[in-house]
Amino acid sequence: MTDPRPPGAPGPATSFHRRTAAIAGLLPDLREALAGWLNRLGLSEERQEDVVLAGYEAMANSAEHAYRDGAAGQIDVRAESLGDRLTVTVTDYGTWQPPAETNGLRGRGLLLIDTLADHSAKVHREDGTTVTMTWLTGGA
Repeated sequence: MTDPRPPGAPGPATSFHRRTAAIAGLLPDLREALAGWLNRLGLSEERQEDVVLAGYEAMANSAEHAYRDGAAGQIDVRAESLGDRLTVTVTDYGTWQPPAETNGLRGRGLLLIDTLADHSAKVHREDGTTVTMTWLTGGA
């Protein structure tokens, strides 16, 4: 396959950053922006879907759980493609809430993230939570 860019044109950006209010209704636009950036990287469709779904789940968790009593807050989504590694971080500035017991219909978000990413980690701080998800891309 040939490169569709003219000679000398810059390649796709290797990093992505967006900040939005932690409001569920704003997350689809953020998800689509991440998907568009991933598409420009040339990743396989399956890998793009994994990244978007895991990233969206982390965003939704932040919007739903990080800010108590309807308090306003922000979500930062950062992604970086370096060599054969793609890393996405979702950071909120709210309060960590341990997963609650459910009736089995909810509460699978962190498991989904762990399953879709090649590696994931959660860091809980006094000023928020960061979920870091990493995928090996084979240099794509």
